[in-house]
Amino acid sequence: MARYTGPRCRLCRRAGMKLFLKGERCYTPKCAFEKRKYPPGQRPKRGVRISDYLIQLKEKQKLKRIYGLMEKQFKILYEKAENMKGDTGENLILLLERRLDNVVYKMCFASSRAQARQLVRHGHILVNGRKVDIPSYMVKAGDEISIKEKSRKMYPILKSLTRLETTPLPEWISVDPEKFTGKVLRLPEPKDIDLQINPQLIVEFYSKV
Repeated sequence: MARYTGPRCRLCRRAGMKLFLKGERCYTPKCAFEKRKYPPGQRPKRGVRISDYLIQLKEKQKLKRIYGLMEKQFKILYEKAENMKGDTGENLILLLERRLDNVVYKMCFASSRAQARQLVRHGHILVNGRKVDIPSYMVKAGDEISIKEKSRKMYPILKSLTRLETTPLPEWISVDPEKFTGKVLRLPEPKDIDLQINPQLIVEFYSKV
């Protein structure tokens, strides 16, 4: 499956904001975005007008990169959100939140979404007691997410679980770190989303292509 393999810090600098793609490092002074808060490459000329299309494209790219999706995956999810009732932009973000790799990250079983995606693909994650190795799997209310028993001594998982001491959990999930399990209490709602993203710009972008 295609995936981005380049330097992740360049993506944050290109977006002009932290996308938290490298886990714990993003919260330290070593973060490249803290050192160089300007886009990579040649400095743009001052006074150049930024078109509406470019603004919309950048917003789409930011959301896509936060969740670690390629364009084809993102477009499929957008089309699904478009066919749902309600606001398309909000539906898109809520669908992204329900992805298994995102839920594993939110439950602090992984330090980043990229690491969570790897845990899922390598078969370390169980959903309702059964192995699920598809990162895009959509969780449902009542689902129990757990770490496979043989994987519970893995250092990256144990280290990531320490984030529970400082990272508040979203209201729609719960975690029992001693049992290496978490539960989806309900589906996420717009009030649960805390992203510096304007989804309406993404809807406007796809309405033109």
